[in-house]
Amino acid sequence: WLTAVLIVQEDGINLLSIIKGTSKYRHSKRHDYVMDFLPPSMSEFKKAVQDFRWYLNFTCSVMLSTMENGKIIRGLAGVPCEGPVLLVGYHMLMGLEVIPLVEQYLRQKKILLRGIAHPTLFTHSIFDMLRLYGATPVTASNFFKLLATKSHVLLYPGGAREALHRKGEEYKVIWPDQPEFIRMAARFGATIVPFGVVGEDDIAQLVLDYDDLKKIPILSDQIRRDNELVARMGVTVRTGMTGEVANQTLYLPGLLPKVPGRFYYLFGKPIHTKGRQDLLKDREKAKELYLHIKSEVQNSMNYLLKKREEDPYRSVIDRTTYRAFSATFDDVPTFDY
Repeated sequence: WLTAVLIVQEDGINLLSIIKGTSKYRHSKRHDYVMDFLPPSMSEFKKAVQDFRWYLNFTCSVMLSTMENGKIIRGLAGVPCEGPVLLVGYHMLMGLEVIPLVEQYLRQKKILLRGIAHPTLFTHSIFDMLRLYGATPVTASNFFKLLATKSHVLLYPGGAREALHRKGEEYKVIWPDQPEFIRMAARFGATIVPFGVVGEDDIAQLVLDYDDLKKIPILSDQIRRDNELVARMGVTVRTGMTGEVANQTLYLPGLLPKVPGRFYYLFGKPIHTKGRQDLLKDREKAKELYLHIKSEVQNSMNYLLKKREEDPYRSVIDRTTYRAFSATFDDVPTFDY
């Protein structure tokens, strides 16, 4: 008891953050990730930014969005403020893009993104920060509630398979064949914003992927045991699917750090589903829109991969030099768009 009191009184310990991060705050017998969620306070936001400042500085993300007239601008003004909004995009290696995205979205739009994440991330205390910042396990029920409450939702159709891709698969969109989210979005009249992001190859090199690790007996056995344990815990995602996206084996890839480059995001033109009853009734129409969104994500990445070659501040060395002689800290210039 005395130890607990001393821990709570220690500098840097926030009891409310611990309660929220461990999902102990609830209105009913069982915790509801959507209805029981309390947004992070300003002090919690500042602490998170401070904790990840080194990462945010190294990646120095460039956020671009597309206005209704098709014009690309710097910043997130092209993303609607009125919810529900569904951001649908590419999941970089290990989800490296998530922290800068959530931070910039909250800073620029004063809106907290509600990410839909793999259930495994909610079984370990090291991921309590995800709970604190509104992440929810991927279930149809949680998705329904988020859209019903007009939230801004972050969705990665490629899931763990895309985030744990193999060598040579960087910037390859690996999505299911079926349009999982289209009809749910149309039901609530959500605005869908497709986005692409690049930069993983500028901060790390994938040296050991799943195929490599499977060839090492001791590591292969460990991966198998870990995934069997996850299955016994009842954590399953897309078990009834076929194809690459169904191969959601969880593992920790081997990465070789690089001198940091930069992250680039491009949010496409908003796609409105309000009044689109055809998407609810016609599966072919829903599939057509799904493929269009998938194409937009890929095209956004192709655009960014080409344009980043023109960025004079792509390297952290050039950005550090710029910051040393400029009063502007966050808005380091980039390529013309």
